[in-house]
Amino acid sequence: MSAMLEREIKLRFANAQEAREAVRALGASLVRERRFQDDALFDNEREELRARRCALRLRRERARSYLTFKGPGQPGPMKLREELETAVGDADALQRVLEHLGLRVWFRYQKYREEYTLDGVVAASTRRLSARSSSSKAPRRASPRRPPPWAARRRNYILESYCGLFIRYRDALGFRGAHMIFDEPDRLT
Repeated sequence: MSAMLEREIKLRFANAQEAREAVRALGASLVRERRFQDDALFDNEREELRARRCALRLRRERARSYLTFKGPGQPGPMKLREELETAVGDADALQRVLEHLGLRVWFRYQKYREEYTLDGVVAASTRRLSARSSSSKAPRRASPRRPPPWAARRRNYILESYCGLFIRYRDALGFRGAHMIFDEPDRLT
């Protein structure tokens, strides 16, 4: 299991290529190729995790799956919170276990993601339904107070969750349904 203090911001770019070029121009290196991610957030009927501003996520991607707990956010200019993550051998079996424990999926979201690294900071170019963005995460050993160079302007930071962004823009973009999922995901997975 890996544990870290996650520091995250999202930035909006016109398209994925613009995000890639911004990150590469600084000398960042590609560390994980583009891949499809299918994420499900779990909570009980009383929504106790959400009330504590925590999240329990089951992520499926290619042949890998992960269970992640995200603690409540801490005040600051970046989204900052504890993250505990472990690899999962059988995501379907784990989902059934979680359901037997009284947890249910309350939000699903899908995206395509590729990751770059520079000076201990991971920058991810993400394509979701509503827009393209880049987010950066710094592991515990990276500087906790300094954002990456491409994210120097705080006014451009997006600290909202994918769920919050989806709910805010869903109607304006003509999406229907409670989840941020593709009708037909690209076959590049």
